[in-house]
Amino acid sequence: MEEDTDDDIRFNSLCFINDHVGFQGSIKSSASDFIVIEIDEQGQLVSKATDESLYEISKIQSEPSNFVKKPKLNIQSVSLEHENNEEAADLPGCLDGDQIQPACSDGDQSHQFDSEKENSVNRVTSKCEEESIDILSSLLDEKTHTLLDQFARDIKGMWNSQTELIEPSPELSLGRILDKNQRAVLHSAVRQKFPFLITRGNNSEVVVKPNLEFKELCHLVSEEEALGFFKYMDSKKENSKFTFNPDPNKDHRKAVHHFLNKKFGNLVETKSFPGQNYSTGSSNTAITVRFREKARGKRSHPECDRRKAVCTAFTLQKENLEMFEAIGFLAIKLGVIPSDFSYAGLKDKKAITYQSMVVRKVTPERLKNIEEEIKRKRMNVFNIRSVGDSLRLGQLRGNHFEIIIRNLRNQLNDSANLRERILEAIENVKSKGFVNYYGPQRFGKGKKIQTDRIGLALLKNEMVKAIKLFLTPEDTDDPVNKAKKYFLQTEDAKGTLSLMPEFRVRERALLESLHRFGVTEEGCVQAWFSFPHSMRIFYVHAYSSRVWNEAASYRLAAYGPKVVAGDLICLDEDADEHFPSSKVHLVTKEEESDNTYALHQVVLPVLGYNIQYPENKVGQWYQGVLSRDGLQACRFRVPALKLNIPGCYRHIVKHPHNVSHRLVHPDAAEIQAEGSHADATASSLSLSFDLDASCYATVCLREMMKGDI
Repeated sequence: MEEDTDDDIRFNSLCFINDHVGFQGSIKSSASDFIVIEIDEQGQLVSKATDESLYEISKIQSEPSNFVKKPKLNIQSVSLEHENNEEAADLPGCLDGDQIQPACSDGDQSHQFDSEKENSVNRVTSKCEEESIDILSSLLDEKTHTLLDQFARDIKGMWNSQTELIEPSPELSLGRILDKNQRAVLHSAVRQKFPFLITRGNNSEVVVKPNLEFKELCHLVSEEEALGFFKYMDSKKENSKFTFNPDPNKDHRKAVHHFLNKKFGNLVETKSFPGQNYSTGSSNTAITVRFREKARGKRSHPECDRRKAVCTAFTLQKENLEMFEAIGFLAIKLGVIPSDFSYAGLKDKKAITYQSMVVRKVTPERLKNIEEEIKRKRMNVFNIRSVGDSLRLGQLRGNHFEIIIRNLRNQLNDSANLRERILEAIENVKSKGFVNYYGPQRFGKGKKIQTDRIGLALLKNEMVKAIKLFLTPEDTDDPVNKAKKYFLQTEDAKGTLSLMPEFRVRERALLESLHRFGVTEEGCVQAWFSFPHSMRIFYVHAYSSRVWNEAASYRLAAYGPKVVAGDLICLDEDADEHFPSSKVHLVTKEEESDNTYALHQVVLPVLGYNIQYPENKVGQWYQGVLSRDGLQACRFRVPALKLNIPGCYRHIVKHPHNVSHRLVHPDAAEIQAEGSHADATASSLSLSFDLDASCYATVCLREMMKGDI
């Protein structure tokens, strides 16, 4: 096999996979020419066009004889909870959705348990169950008690028959109980008798619904263990422990660890304790769970504060505004910090965009009160409602685009009919797809210092260098760049703060921290913590994205569209970027000879600590890039900034969906719909299409037009 040259390693030009000629035109002539609307996990567009009445906080009927269904949400996997949900705050299933790092999993020694090994399984006794039945009988009338039993049987029956619950989940109102202590007792009694149900309160009303986390846990452990675990969670007994049955499968234990810490990591911590079954010689390792210790002293535990925080979801519309700038503005107006906002994906600056967001510690009323101020910032908010959880990156199906390309013309030296060139380009990309590059906005198009360079510095733990790269001025003489230039010349954070305009929220937050801690390695580490986690990791991801772009170009230059031995194939056609390595298959020589796979199935790794490299020239290329950038020993973890980058896989080729277009004539008097006859005088093209999550419309357009955008 040939050795790669230095030129091969530095190969970074972007290429095409279609052979049409393309055409020229102007995109993003104005923000209104580029409209982006998020598509949620259920395939629904997130926009102001949605019926506002669907997003009112649901009013549950007090009559216990009715099942009440909730309206469909634009943000899926987020349960509607009332902001005054005082009883539900302490319930499993009503936990805050912050992504907590796993407390302890196999091989993770970051949190230690007591040295003793627990082999007993904590169970809630049958006496407690009998007491729960007696309590239910005393608090509920006979009709309501019967309805509750029937509701529980119906839910259990659906689960046992493998029937999926219809969204939104059914609910049963147990009526209103005015005494707060009696309500608390009723909550506990219902959950003790029916651990597969959860309860919530709404202005003295108690409502019951299926516990979807119970069902999810039953996919990992036995129903008996799941029942025991949720009874243990509800008991809230300090210094108690719960142990699952022994499990010799390490990968399966990791899956259980991951589930427990993702769902309940702010309440409990987990650990695998090894044992030995001497009769069989097999491993007897079991997972033990215990409640986290409460904070000492008068101050409340931050995890408890996090659980009790209300969450408000909304659709954010912004125009010609960077997303982080929008979040910074909202944070100031609402009196929270940027990390209190969560979102499913980043959106373009020069565009009109609609996206789902959730803000913690803010009620819907507070957000509604600043709507007029928001509008003055080229933003708007819609569909404001209370929810029970935050969003996470990637929690979307994709994006819908409405784009106008103006000043259409042929490529240089091309005298063919313009309409035919346009139709040819659109049809080719519809059928053959486009190279799935990360778009230029990922790296800060036109900036002197692009985001991937900052990310590389962070990966190499060069904190001061990363700060100075972030504060490098552009070649303009505006106040922002004057302030940045002053900082690089003097390292005077306080003086730079006096020069930096108020609207530059990120720069000011960084400078305030540098003024407090100093421009040292440790001071710069603290300064980076003035940014939310999502922003810190964004820069590292930008570096990984840049390398992926280069890798895709290298792979296509080395092997073309043919799938060759050593390529990586994704075995799941519906998988997004974040699928595990278990779904990745290494192409064999026999499969290459038989042309078993197609190019659209090939994936390349996005750098991280948990990825597999191709076993051909492309894998060697990756190693050469890591060596080039001084990352030979990089584990893709930055402990100082609490960043862990597991990596993922990305398809080389993607296709647009639901593509439609129309040609608009100069006089705007006649619009030619797709498939009709038009001459070459059309001056603009209106395009509409959907892309999967993490795909870039500008990259799709680049393939159509055959030119850099």
